Parts: sequence; structure tokens; C-alpha cells
Amino acid sequence: MWKLRSVVCGLVLWSALVLVAGQGSTSKWQTLSGKPPLVIARGGLSGLFPDSSEYAYAVAAQISLPNVIMWCDVQLTKDEVGICLPDVKLDNSTDANFILKNKQSSYLVNGVNVTGWFSVDFTMKELAPVSLRQGIFSRTNVFDDSVMPILPVESVVQQIVPRAPYWLNIQHDAFFSQHNLSMRNYVISVSRSIVISYISSPEVNFLRSIVARFKPTTTKLVFRFLGAEVVEPSTNQTYGSLLKNLTFIKTFASGILVPKTYISPMTSGLYQLPSTSVVLDAHKAGLEVFAADFANDASFAYNFSYDPVAEYLSFIDNGVFSVDGVLTDFSVTPSGAIDCYSHMGKNDTAKVPLLVISSEGASGDYPGCSDLAYTKAISDGVDILDCPVQLTRNGIPFCLGSINLLERTNVAETELGTGLISIPDLNIDNGVFAFNLTWDQIKGLRPQITNPFAKDYTLYRNPNNKNAGNFTTLSDFLLLAQNTTSVSGVLIKVENAAYLAEKQGLGVINAVLDALNKTGYNDQTAKKVMIQSTNSSVLEEFKNTTYELVYYVDENIRDATNASISDIKSFASSVVVNKKSVLPINNAFLTGVTGVVPKLQNFNLSVYVQLFSNEYISQAWDFFSDPYFELNSFAQISGMNGAVTDFPSTANKYRRNRCLNFKEMPPYMIPAGPGDLLKILQPSAYPPAIPPSPVLAEDDVNEPPLPAVTQKSPSTTGGNAPGPAAAPPPPPNGQASVAASIFLSSLCLLLATVLVC
Repeated sequence: MWKLRSVVCGLVLWSALVLVAGQGSTSKWQTLSGKPPLVIARGGLSGLFPDSSEYAYAVAAQISLPNVIMWCDVQLTKDEVGICLPDVKLDNSTDANFILKNKQSSYLVNGVNVTGWFSVDFTMKELAPVSLRQGIFSRTNVFDDSVMPILPVESVVQQIVPRAPYWLNIQHDAFFSQHNLSMRNYVISVSRSIVISYISSPEVNFLRSIVARFKPTTTKLVFRFLGAEVVEPSTNQTYGSLLKNLTFIKTFASGILVPKTYISPMTSGLYQLPSTSVVLDAHKAGLEVFAADFANDASFAYNFSYDPVAEYLSFIDNGVFSVDGVLTDFSVTPSGAIDCYSHMGKNDTAKVPLLVISSEGASGDYPGCSDLAYTKAISDGVDILDCPVQLTRNGIPFCLGSINLLERTNVAETELGTGLISIPDLNIDNGVFAFNLTWDQIKGLRPQITNPFAKDYTLYRNPNNKNAGNFTTLSDFLLLAQNTTSVSGVLIKVENAAYLAEKQGLGVINAVLDALNKTGYNDQTAKKVMIQSTNSSVLEEFKNTTYELVYYVDENIRDATNASISDIKSFASSVVVNKKSVLPINNAFLTGVTGVVPKLQNFNLSVYVQLFSNEYISQAWDFFSDPYFELNSFAQISGMNGAVTDFPSTANKYRRNRCLNFKEMPPYMIPAGPGDLLKILQPSAYPPAIPPSPVLAEDDVNEPPLPAVTQKSPSTTGGNAPGPAAAPPPPPNGQASVAASIFLSSLCLLLATVLVC
């Protein structure tokens, strides 16, 4: 059997932690008791490991609040042994269907005929060879190759995590009674040898049958609510009806456990509705309220922008009420929410010097580079606002994340999207390109939100605002940042300069300089100006300015030669690298840590890492589907100077959390140990080896000088569709004049509205 010792040895950075609960805020909580809410680990850390496994319970105890409660869904075997298993059917979470072939049965469960493998048909000895499995297909199954036996309740309590409080959930008392097995007798018997802190059940009669046998000071009974339209078997009332009679519930229970949507309902489109009065009503009746169904990798309201901490805070720190506990598959996240991020003021200062740099504004919430994405990034506390510059056919520089309009606009839905062309020089097939349309044509389009995880994982971003906002010229963007005191600087990204100069007669370098000059950035020191490119020759063009030049290493690397870094140092003062160049991964598991960041910093180069997103699928399994845990791991392990993110709110909240000031770091703030999870895999589950990333060399950095801007006549510039007549010939630098009279643009007015509100 895989022992607890192996967990501790395998997860070295999470071991040997002796902590005191509640290091965080002393503000009065709006729970019934006034104490911090509880974290209840459903089957342990079941978001990563098989539910109710030794792995899940042991790791949950290591990385959560010290008073984390271990949840066990109790099932009974044929010989009356209580086991921890998430479902009455064995085949939903074990390999019983392979080990115990042809031994399935069909039974009525709550009036529904169910076929499968059931614990009531087997003794504990017969179940010994059965191993636990991950029952949710969207989660990794690599731990299924490890031998993880079904655990009796007493084994979890006495051997795995002996000092944790326990919560036994009795979900199907009536079903077991039909098979001459008594859950009542079992829980009373087991309570003589172990301390049970909570017992819950969705069946009124079961709780009423044991209420006299347990002291509420030792064991609290909790009535579990199922769906509002589901009928409770004891009373023949729906759970929705029972919710209106809390005084009745109080006669046999000290608390209620409800699906989180009872408290915070959602529309059919997954947008949050106003909170109900459930918590306040229950507290008034003297009942504690526990909320269920929390998981970092499950659907929750788009209002939370895939930020699990934000969702927890809406239940525990909303200024009106706090639930008394949360039932979760990822106990690490509510532990941090309670101890680190609760009672946080918007003006709390950063605890670590981490620069927050936007990626196309708050492009996780609104179409990238739109006015709404920028104003949202500002309200979220971004430091550096970014603008990837594109040029129109008539030479107007504007902000958009791709030169191909198909990727960031609704052009495909318009007449302009009918004439697709391919440009081998840009490695793009079938595109509609910004330089082939005038600014008036582009303004007639709508920006479009990007959904990087929709195709494979059906994770969509803020669909109600799919095409919200307006496009932003570079000058609009610069004036917006200039007139926003909270923004410390701008990052202008310049790509495809050689192609635009040689093939399209457009000078993006001069266009950027012209806009900076006309908006006053060349004659001020209040705002930092950063120019970023993957092309060293582009940055060479800006060397005679006072701007911070940023070299983006767009390929994943494992190292860089001293010569290549010296070359970078000759034209740049900072570098952007990808996350995989810092913490490489294989099959979504961390494999180690490179020395790229400290090596670059040793040459006095600031290092910014990208791209940090909230969606769980963007994070290695080592980060527990928690964007805060990922940010913290990168910050502490690499010492990066800044994070590039499409969700600035998350990065800003992370760097302000109070736990970063604690003398002793709590376990939910200990960074992941790169490679530790891989160490506890069985050899048969190791991911296939992948070639190592290359070492950055001088030849990768050196680029030929940019070509001169070649003037093109309107007939030779090409185009995706006919449009208005070309603009008057551009000035010698290939850039049309940009008016600076946009100080009171609609974008600035929108910002003023946001800031006043």
C-alpha cells in the first residue's frame, strides 16, 4: 500500500509545516459564530487525486488551513464496514467493473433503477483488490496507475490524517436499510472509537433517529439540501419547500448544507443573479450554513472571470453575510481566500514588487485592446497597459492583438471577410489583414473576444460581451494612460516591421514615434514607456530614445548563452519569456525549473513572464487549478519582475494578499515543488519523454537591419476587399499624420465614468 510517508517525501515543499490557524485578518466574520468559515475537503483533495484516496486526504491536510475538515461519503459493505467512497455505485470512482467482472446488479436508488457495482454486494475482503480511480474525466487520470485501495472510515481517521476533524456524509440511508444494513447503528458504533465533528444527510428521518445520541458540542448534525424540486423521502416534501421551514430543521440539526446556487443563483447563461436570503434566514433561525459544489475546474458564473478566489469571497466576504463553511474539491483555494485575501481593501498596498502588465488590456473579460478592456484593466489595478500596434492601409496606428483581423474582430461576418488571402511572409493562411483596410473600414467592424480554450475545452469568456467596446487608436491609448494616475506606464508591442516597410510601404517605427511625440511622451518622466519586439532590429531603431526596450523571446528555452544575453543587453533593458521557459512542463506536469530568469537578471535585465490566465486548463496540475497558486509559485521560485496577464485583477490581488507578510508562510502559500508530483507517479504513468527546449544563442538574437520603407501605389498594396479611396500620400516616413486633438475622446470620457463610479 502506498504510505503517507511517500506523500511527505514526494511533496517536499509541503512537508514539516507547523502553523497556527487564523494568522490572517482579525475582522469579525459574518458567520453565525463570528469565527472564520470552515474549509471542508470533499474526499480530500479530490480535484487532483481520486476522491477519498490516501493521496487526496494526505495532501489536503498538508496544503490547507490547519483546521481543514475531511469529508467522507460513507457507504456500507455487505459485512457492515463503513468505507469512504463518493458514490453509491463503485464503478463511478473505482476499477470494480474490471476487477469484479460480471458482478454488477440493478437496484432502486431513491426510486430510480440503477445498474452498476454496489458496495452492499461485497465484503471488505472482496473489495481489497479494487483500486480508486479519478471519476471526473476532465481531471488527470495519471494517478489511477497507483494502488489506492478503498479506505474504511477508521483507517482515514486513525492512520492517514489522525489530527484532522471529520465530516461523515450519509447520503443513502434508505437504500442501505433496504439491504438490511443500518447506517444509524454504524455511525453510533464508529463514534465510540473516533471523534466525528459533523454528520450530514439529506434524509430527515435518519438525522432525527440519531439526534438524541450525539452532543452538539462534539458532533453537529447538518441537513443536506438536494435540488429544490427533488422530493425528500421522509417528509414527501420537496427540498425547496423544506427550505421555507427552517424552524423545523432546527429541531434535529444545527446547520444546513445547500448547493451554492441556493445562495447565489445563476441565469441559464451562467451569469450571477442577486444573492438570496438563505444565509440570513438560516442564521436568524440559529442554523449554520455550509455551501457545496465548489470546484476550481467546474463552471461558475462568468461574473467571476474564472477566478475561484473571487467566487469564494462572494460567499464569505461580501459585506452582508458569510457562509459558515464551504465544501470543495480544492481545499487549497478557500484556505487562501479565508486567510490571505478576505477583508482586503482595494487600496491595500502591494506586499511584493511584482509589476502587473496587461495582455491586450483585460482581454479575459472584454475583446482585447477595446476601450472596455483597457478601462477594466485600469480598474483592476494594472501597472503597465499594453498596445500591440497594427497599421491601417492609410497609415493609422491602432491597438489590436493580431495583424490578422479574423482573430480579433467580426470581419468574417461582413463583406470585408469574403476575400481571404494568404501571406507566406507572415506564415498566415487565409487572413484579412489590417494593412489592407482603412481606419474607417476597421471602425465599421466590431472587436471580438478571444476564446483560447473554447475549441478543445468549451471554456468561453464573457459571452455577453463577445463584441463589446470599440477599437482604439494608438493616440487614444496613449492619452488614456497619460490621464490615468494609477497607470505607471505603457507597453507598445511592435511586430512585422520589416514586412510592413518592404512589402506594404508602411513605417510602423515612425508611426509609433510620431504618436508618442504628439501625445507628449517624449517630454515627460511620469509615465514609463516600454517598447517590445521579438526583433532586435526593431529595438535598435528605438535605442536613441529614453524608452525601456523589451526583448520578447517567443520560443521556449531552457537556457541562454552568455553571448546571447550580452547581445540582448546591447539593445534592451528587459526581457519577456514564456512560462515554459521558467517552469517547463510535460503532459501538464511541472518537470523542473530552469535558471533562465536569474541568469538574465544577473545581467541587470528585468524579466517579465507571460502569459498568466485564470482558466484552469492554462495551469499545470501542480498548481491545483488555482491561478493564485500559480502566480505565487512563479514569483517565489523564479523571482520574476513582472507578470503579463489577460486578467490583471488576479495578479493585482495576489501581490496585495496579507499572507506575503506572514513570518511563517502558510502551506497554501508555499510554491509548488517542480517535479514533485511526477515523483509519486507509478513508472507506467510517466508521460512520454519530450525533447528539451533549446538554448538561446547569438544567432537567435541577431537580426538583419530593417529595410527602408518602400513607397507603394494604391494599386499595388493589395487588399481583401475594395474600400474607400486611399488616403493622401503619406509623409516621407511612410506614416500619415496623426492628430493630437483627441484629448477628450470617447475613451477618456468612458474612463472618467469608470473612475467616478
